[in-house]
Amino acid sequence: MLRVSLALLSLISVNVFALTEAVDIYSDKQLISLIHSDQYLQRVKADDCQLVQDIEARAEVLKQPLYQFLWGEMLNNGVCVSAHPSRGMMLLQTSAEQGSSEAMVKLANYYYRGKLVVKNPNRAVQYVLPAAANGDVAARMLLVRLFSEGYGSPTDYEMGYHWLYNSIFDNDAQQKKASSLLQMLAAKMPASIVVRAQQPQLYTR
Repeated sequence: MLRVSLALLSLISVNVFALTEAVDIYSDKQLISLIHSDQYLQRVKADDCQLVQDIEARAEVLKQPLYQFLWGEMLNNGVCVSAHPSRGMMLLQTSAEQGSSEAMVKLANYYYRGKLVVKNPNRAVQYVLPAAANGDVAARMLLVRLFSEGYGSPTDYEMGYHWLYNSIFDNDAQQKKASSLLQMLAAKMPASIVVRAQQPQLYTR
């Protein structure tokens, strides 16, 4: 009877260990993939919030831009912690200042949609332009959307069109969305400028 009890206890201990096995911190590559697929907050919740302290330390102490983005978004949305948007937005701003295209795009989206901040699409243009210049496709798509809706400077339309037109897309759905946005922006541009913007190299007078 004692042997059965010990065996049962051993089995229970193994199962409990399996359920509570530590989750490894995300690599930069994993985190970028999660951000681009908009799964980063779901992943933190799916990992039972085990990495909260590690994420906070990497953001607040080590000042890692991707983790500043993640920690900021957790604070903005109240994921695994109490919501604290003023701190969350500050972390996104710091991440963007360190060159994170992901943070630039997120801030631009907040200002474009008027979430947590007063709606200001022209400020969204200012945030997303550097990310678009650095080759971020999501940034280029948002920039062209903003331009097509009349925000930003018309003198930048050709550059924005050129960047998105010459981008490489991850899938057909993304390419179709980009084509639709380009068509919208082209309607605001002279035909000759559209043709020039479609060239592999942009030469402006």
